[in-house]
Amino acid sequence: MTTFIHEDFLLQSETARRLYHEYAKELPIIDYHCHLDPKAIAENARFDSITDIWLGGDHYKWRALRTYGIDEKYITGDASPEEKFAKWSEVLPFTIGNPLFHWSALELKTYFGVDDLLTADNWEEIYRKCNEVIAQPDFTTQELITRSNVKWICTTDDPADDLRYHRQIAEQKDFKTAVTPTFRPDKALQIGSPGFLDYIGVLEQAVGYPIQSYALIEQALLERIEYFNGFGCMISDHGFTHLPYAEASAEALESIFSKRLEGESLSSLECDQYATSLFLAMGRKYAQFGWAMQLHIGAIRNPNTRMFRQLGPDTGFDTIGDNNYADNLYRLLDGLEQSNELPKTILYNLNPVHNDVLAAMIGSFQQSGIRGKIQFGSGWWYNDQKDGMTKQLTALSNLGQLSCFIGMLTDSRSFLSYTRHEYFRRILCNILGGWVENGEVPNDIPFLGRIVEDICYNNANTYFGLEGHALKK
Repeated sequence: MTTFIHEDFLLQSETARRLYHEYAKELPIIDYHCHLDPKAIAENARFDSITDIWLGGDHYKWRALRTYGIDEKYITGDASPEEKFAKWSEVLPFTIGNPLFHWSALELKTYFGVDDLLTADNWEEIYRKCNEVIAQPDFTTQELITRSNVKWICTTDDPADDLRYHRQIAEQKDFKTAVTPTFRPDKALQIGSPGFLDYIGVLEQAVGYPIQSYALIEQALLERIEYFNGFGCMISDHGFTHLPYAEASAEALESIFSKRLEGESLSSLECDQYATSLFLAMGRKYAQFGWAMQLHIGAIRNPNTRMFRQLGPDTGFDTIGDNNYADNLYRLLDGLEQSNELPKTILYNLNPVHNDVLAAMIGSFQQSGIRGKIQFGSGWWYNDQKDGMTKQLTALSNLGQLSCFIGMLTDSRSFLSYTRHEYFRRILCNILGGWVENGEVPNDIPFLGRIVEDICYNNANTYFGLEGHALKK
C-alpha cells in the first residue's frame, strides 16, 4: 500500500498550498522544548536499528501497542529488535485516526525514503531497508539534526546537572546547531515526594555545601540558575500536576524545611507554601537574566500503581488531569508582576477544556515593548495532533493574537520527531487558507505569508533573542 503522504498532504485549498510551499516549508526549526539526550548529540551517536531509534523510549507507540493487547515483552521487555518491530507493524495500520498514523508515515518517508505504509505483510522488507539507511556513515544524531534544518535545540536538564555535554557540543565547530540547556527544577519543588531528601543530597554535591535550611535551598537553586546561564540557557521549565499558591513567612518556610529534613510528613498547605515561595524566587531570577519561563500544567503522573512498580516512571502511563487552576495561576503570575519581575512566560495545558482559560489569561499580563510576552504554548502531549493543534490555534485566535504566537516544538525524545514541525506548519497553513477560501480574511498572500513565517520561525527567533545571543554561527 503506497503512502498517502504527498506534497500537498493536509493542504485543502490552493491558498493553503501556496502558504505552505512558498513560506513555511523551508524555514529553519527552533526547537525550544524537547527531551533529546545531550550526551547522544555530543557523541554524535549512531543507532543499532530502526527499532532503536523509532520505538525506543516512544511512549506514544508504547501506549498504542498496549491498547492493541501486545504483551509488554514486545514493548519494554526483552524481545529482539526484529520481534518488537514486527509487533509494531501489526498495530500501526490500526492506529488510523491517531496522530501516530500520520507521524509514522512522515518519518518513514522523510528519513528513510519509504513510500509504502508499514504493515504486517511488508515489515521485513521495510525493516531491512531502514537498517540499510541507518548503517550509512551519515546517519548520526548530528546529521539528522542538520538534515532537519534545526537552528537551535533546548534540552531539558536538572539543576544538579554539570552540563558537560553542552560544553562538548559548544566546542564542536563543525556542528552548526546550537544546543543549550533548560533549567527544570521540579524535583527541588516537590518537597512532599518520597525522593526529595535523596535529591537534596544530589543538589548538595552540585553546589558543594550542605543544604540544611530553606534559605540554603533557595540560595542553591539561584546559584544553579547562574551556572546554567553561563552555558547559554535561556529557558526554564516547570511541570505542575497541581498548581500551588500559598503565602508563608520566612519563619514558617524554615519550619517546613526543617520538618522535612527530620523525616516528618507535611500537609498539603505546607507543601504549597514551600513550592510557592521557591517558585517566585526563581521566577525573579529568570526575569533578571531575561529568560523565558515555561509552565506545563495538568498531567497526572503514574496513575497505574502496578505498572509503576514494574517499570517505573515515564513509561507511557501518565494521563490528563482535570484540576481547576485558574485562580492559583493568576496569583503566581501576579506575584511576580506586582514587582515587575514576571519573566517571559509560556503556558501549556494538557486538558483542552482549559484552552480558553489560558488563551484569555495571557492577555492579562502582556507588556509594552515585548511582542507576545506571555504565550499560550502549542498543543502539548495529548494535544499535539491535528484536532488538538487546531483547537489551540483557534482559541488563541479568538481570545488572543495568533500573529504573535511562537509556534511549534517537538517535546520529544526522538531524533525523528522534527517532522512534527512540518505537520504543524501544514495544519497552520490549512487553517489560514480555509479562512481565505471562506471569505473570512483578505486574500493577501504576501501578508498572510509573513504571518506564517513569523509563527513558524521569526517570532521565536525574536522572543528568545537568538540573533543577539552567543549561539553557534
